[in-house]
Amino acid sequence: MKDNSLVLAKLNNPVIFCDTTLRDGEQAAGIVFANIEKLRIAKLLDELGVQQIECGIPAMGGDEKKAIRKIAQMGLNASVLGWNRASLEDLEHSLDCDVDSVAISMSASDIHIEHKLRKSREWVLDRIQEAVEFASDHGLYISCNGEDASRADPEFMVEFAKTAADAGAHRIRYCDTIGIDEPFSAFKNVKRIVDNVDVDVEMHTHNDFGMATANAVAGIKAGAKFVSTTVMGIGERTGNTPLEEIVMACKHLLKIHTGVETERLKEVAEFVAKASARDIPPWKPIVGENCFAHEAGIHTDGVIKYLSNYEPYAPEEVGQTRKIIIGKHSGKSTIVSTLADKGIRVDENTASILLARVRSASVSLKRSLSPNELLYLYQDYKDGTNVVESAED
Repeated sequence: MKDNSLVLAKLNNPVIFCDTTLRDGEQAAGIVFANIEKLRIAKLLDELGVQQIECGIPAMGGDEKKAIRKIAQMGLNASVLGWNRASLEDLEHSLDCDVDSVAISMSASDIHIEHKLRKSREWVLDRIQEAVEFASDHGLYISCNGEDASRADPEFMVEFAKTAADAGAHRIRYCDTIGIDEPFSAFKNVKRIVDNVDVDVEMHTHNDFGMATANAVAGIKAGAKFVSTTVMGIGERTGNTPLEEIVMACKHLLKIHTGVETERLKEVAEFVAKASARDIPPWKPIVGENCFAHEAGIHTDGVIKYLSNYEPYAPEEVGQTRKIIIGKHSGKSTIVSTLADKGIRVDENTASILLARVRSASVSLKRSLSPNELLYLYQDYKDGTNVVESAED
């Protein structure tokens, strides 16, 4: 029999992350992790400081079950959780895998109850009670997931949560399954549960309207203690709350200690991107290549003078580096500072001439220029030639 007190001791941060990259993340269309990748991702998440890892669906059997069992036996600091339907058979599979925690998922909205399950509210509550009591009897830590909670009747969602808590659930997962919440509704819905049921609440938000991170933050503000995430936000349809975004939002916007080693966020994202055959968009918050890339003249000048003028935090904090881009939108300060890095001092008039040539070259090439290409333009200027102008004639 498991001892859920050991799991509870691990889940003791002001905000606790349950990362589901290996379950909901892999449910994204076209993503399949090899078992060796699943183990590596679990290890990276553990090293990062994630407190709980939702590692898959034991009832799938086969390679899935083998990988989950191996992860559960790796001796990670993180709690290891398996996802289940509200089914005793599913829970038996989780017990076979030696996980210390289970998520028990059941539809909470009338839309799902009537048109997916084709059952009644009473049937739903009975299944929750049966499954949660079974898991509790085996000493497991239990999250009871309210699927489609954002479309559930508010009063029934409270009854759903009470039933689960009374049966032995340690937390309720509030699932915005199709991403229809906005921060104000998310706050209101979560606060109603927090105010009426003595149970921890977890935010599980999807990004169909681009609100996943905002809704997760709203839930935390309403009293939710747990957040469900995936690395880069990969997941069903448009994805889930990105781990890196909510970690940094907690740290800088909510001033909450997360225990996550933010300096490795980029490293972990790069590994998951490769394993999932997905590119990291350059503009992606926190881990994208353009997060600390500055081209516009006024921004570049501001960063050169004082980094915080146009950066909310230092790039090193998330394993990134700053990039000053030389291109169409650059200003004279970029010309001066880039050449200074190469030991060349130029006056304002020379910088103005070079800037005009940089802009022409950038438009002609349809890209930014490298520092060496700027050096070549400077050398042409000193030699009395203008390659850019000659190329356009």
